Amino acid sequence: MDLAAVASGGDSGVPHGEALTRFTEAVVRGTDDVEPARAALAAALGDAAVVEAAAVVGTFQMMDRIADSTGIPLDAPIQMLSRDVREQMGLDAFGSASNTPAASLLRRAGGRALSSILRTGIRLRGRLRR
Repeated sequence: MDLAAVASGGDSGVPHGEALTRFTEAVVRGTDDVEPARAALAAALGDAAVVEAAAVVGTFQMMDRIADSTGIPLDAPIQMLSRDVREQMGLDAFGSASNTPAASLLRRAGGRALSSILRTGIRLRGRLRR
């Protein structure tokens, strides 16, 4: 999956990603494309997926607006563990990123180490479950 595509609009590699993105953009921007985008998403994934997508979009919008309006910074552990994802998606370019102070060298190094350990643990768990 290409996380950078979330910000750039390219192909993310997610199945039916184009239909999901079209629906999300139409809802968030409040464009006239909402109904055609909803119909295209329903045709691709079914009505239940439209409900789930709408719930995710609504919840994200609510939480994001609350966090932005109150100036909530990222918690230190989230800041440490989300560094790679934020870089891939270009999230630090958004104005609200200024709510979170820059991480120290120690935290950046700790985040890299923890991310590596967590990825390894997740892979091992997946193998054990198979």
